[in-house]
Amino acid sequence: MKILITGGAGYLGSIIAPYLLKRNYGVIVLDNFLYDQTSLLDVCYHPKLTIVNGDVRDLGLMRSLMKDADIILPFACLTGMSICDRFPADAEAIIIDAILMMLSLRSKDQRIIYPTTNSGYGVGEEGIFCTEETPLNPISLYGKLKVEAEQMILEAGNSVTLRLATVFGVSSRLRLDLLVNNFVYTAWHEKHIKLFEPHFKRNYIHIRDVARAILHTLNSFDQMHGHAFNLGLSDANLSKKELCEVIRKHIPDFIFEEDTSGKDPDQRNYMVSNAKIERTGFAPLFSLDDGIVELMKAFQIITVTPENRKQFFNA
Repeated sequence: MKILITGGAGYLGSIIAPYLLKRNYGVIVLDNFLYDQTSLLDVCYHPKLTIVNGDVRDLGLMRSLMKDADIILPFACLTGMSICDRFPADAEAIIIDAILMMLSLRSKDQRIIYPTTNSGYGVGEEGIFCTEETPLNPISLYGKLKVEAEQMILEAGNSVTLRLATVFGVSSRLRLDLLVNNFVYTAWHEKHIKLFEPHFKRNYIHIRDVARAILHTLNSFDQMHGHAFNLGLSDANLSKKELCEVIRKHIPDFIFEEDTSGKDPDQRNYMVSNAKIERTGFAPLFSLDDGIVELMKAFQIITVTPENRKQFFNA
């Protein structure tokens, strides 16, 4: 069985591609290596890996690659509010137009598993958990585009979408603009952070549990197809202040305080229920504490400089 992963050398893909190769899937990775990453070098030896340096918007290339794929994982994306706001035309072309093209090219038998975002919930009601039945109300361009793409994919059929919580943890294409990763990096190097609107809540999920959820969806596709599933840690619906308190358990000299001088550009604030995917038999294995510990190990190794910053930040 062959799996095509667009954007497969990115933060998620560089964990998921090796994860699938270890389980004997054939993996085709398409990526334009926008961030100068070398994230798949350690699996280039694998005979079932194909790497293509190219653009998901290339019709001829996508037609060629898709004809050999049984399953498609559309990971290619300008990911996050900041980069989509900076490059709105590219964001729409990659998140919407490329998905439309993919849907027009695929056969009825080709399955799609789409990792989207739970940021589509926007601002939730206080004390109420967002479920897959909660009306979507995205408040950023990124959220709006991902919600539109999810709707197109589900309407096309033979598909599953996973609404990812804020992902954390170490990847060979490590991102430091994700909230947990960024806060731990700041706590480790600077020991101090000022929080805008520290009461804003989000849900979180370890990157390796995302990989496990992809495999779970592959194995449970007949049960799950046609549906969206929230994917997060049910014990980690935390405010930014609560997240900092967890980090301080591991970095005791970390100081955080509220900054009332402005607003967080990202106004998302919600709690999420992950009960639906848990009912299919999936349970996360990696805790927030696990992720913080591994990030601290990584920060013994890497240093961000003006020269290499592009490798670690999408924005």
